[in-house]
Amino acid sequence: MDQQVVGQISNGLLALLGVAAGDSPDDAQYLADKTAKLRVFEDADGKMNEALIDGRGQLLVVSQFTLLGDVRRGRRPSFTGAAHPDLAIALYEEYVQVVRGMGVAVECGQFRAHMQVELVNDGPVTILLDSRKLF
Repeated sequence: MDQQVVGQISNGLLALLGVAAGDSPDDAQYLADKTAKLRVFEDADGKMNEALIDGRGQLLVVSQFTLLGDVRRGRRPSFTGAAHPDLAIALYEEYVQVVRGMGVAVECGQFRAHMQVELVNDGPVTILLDSRKLF
């Protein structure tokens, strides 16, 4: 197995990005804006009050269609809810470009590749963002 590093950050957020069938550029833009402005970094008072756009870190984006795995029936996941790869890569790239356009340094994994992703989770924060659950 090739051990080439294709994306790496020192401090920031890891976004595992799943694109669902029916997602649109509006979904990508909503999630990009939410990710870049998510106040999950501590300020001088120790409160979660700063975001990537405040210069608090970088973003590593990894395509992750398996987030759309449906296991409500049976024991083997169904991935029929995931977008076709042509749509998924377009929206993945849209997401990345929007975040970069906000001044955030972004690194990416390799789309549709088997990757080994390492994460050092500094703190108890894992957040699910879903553009379909706006209200």
